[in-house]
Amino acid sequence: MENPVARPVAFRGWGKGAAGFLFSLEISKKSSSRLCSLAILAALLLQLCACSYHRTTTAPTETREVLDGLGRHVRLPAKIDRIVSLAPNLTEIVYAIGAGNRLVGDTTFCDYPPEARTVAKVGDTIHPSLERVVALRPQVVLLSTSSQLEAFTQQLEQQHITVFVTDAHDLETVFRSVEQLGELLGQQEQAGRVAALLRSRASAVEERVKGRKPVRVFYQLSAEPLYTAGKSSYITDMIRRAGGVSVTQDVEGEWLRLSDETALAAQPEAVILATADSMGGGNTEVAAPLAKSPAAIQGHVYRINGDFLSRPGPRLIEGLEQMARSLHPEAF
Repeated sequence: MENPVARPVAFRGWGKGAAGFLFSLEISKKSSSRLCSLAILAALLLQLCACSYHRTTTAPTETREVLDGLGRHVRLPAKIDRIVSLAPNLTEIVYAIGAGNRLVGDTTFCDYPPEARTVAKVGDTIHPSLERVVALRPQVVLLSTSSQLEAFTQQLEQQHITVFVTDAHDLETVFRSVEQLGELLGQQEQAGRVAALLRSRASAVEERVKGRKPVRVFYQLSAEPLYTAGKSSYITDMIRRAGGVSVTQDVEGEWLRLSDETALAAQPEAVILATADSMGGGNTEVAAPLAKSPAAIQGHVYRINGDFLSRPGPRLIEGLEQMARSLHPEAF
C-alpha cells in the first residue's frame, strides 16, 4: 500500500496554504502589539511548514526485485534485518556469510553452527508452525526445495510474507545458493569468498581423482525403506566428482525408493551410508538387499556423517572430500 505521508502533494498542499495565508495578512505599522501577534503567528505557521516538510519527505521503504532459485520474481526490502530460515543448510549459509545475527527464527533441525541453537524455533523443517513464523515478523523466509514445503510457501505468501527459495541439484547450484543469499542479504563480498573457497576445494578433489577408474557406487540414504539418490540429486554429482559413478545416475528423480530386486541387481562396488544426523536418521548398516553385493563382500561400505551429505550448504564439501578418500584412498 502506498504511504500517504510520503506523497509530494502533501508537502505542496501545506506549503501553498501557509504562504497564501501569510500573504493575505494586512500588517498595520500603527500597532506594535498587533505586529507582535502577527510575528508569533507567522513563526507558528513556519513551524507548521517545517513539520509538514519533515513528515511528508519521509521516504517509503525501498524495495527491490530478485529472482530466487526457482526463477520466481520476489519483491523484498532493500535491506533485510529479520530472517527466518526453514532449512538447516540455509541457516548454515546465513552464518557462513556473516548474517547470522539477523536470524530471528529457524527450525529444531538447525543446530550448526552452535549459535543457531539459541535462535527462536518455529517447529521442525518438515512441519513448521505458520503462527510462529508470522509472529516473528520476518522480512523474508528462506526455504529450500529439498524441504518440499510448496503448500507452506503458499500459506506464507497468503500472509504477505516474502519467501525466497533455493534449489540445489548439483554442487555448482549449491555454491550459487551461497552467492544468491549473499546478494539477498547484502553480504556479497563474504559470500563470494565462501563460494570461491568451496569451488577451490571441489576442484582440488577432482584433480586428485582425475584419470582413475570410476567406482560403481550405491548411495544409501535409508535402509528401511530403501532410498537412494536419482539423476537430479546433487548427491549424484558429488559421487561423480569424487571419482565414482552412481548406479542410479540415469534414473529420473531426486530421491528414489527402490525395490529389493532393483537394489540387488545394481551390484555396486561401494556403498556410501549417510549416517545419523540431526534430523534423526539412523542408517548405520547396509540394507539387506545389498548384503551380498560386491561392495559388502569386499568391505567397501563407507559411513559418512549425514550432516555432510543431507545439507546442501558449506559443509557439503567435507562430505565430498570424505567420499573421494573412501573411493580412492590411494589418491590422498
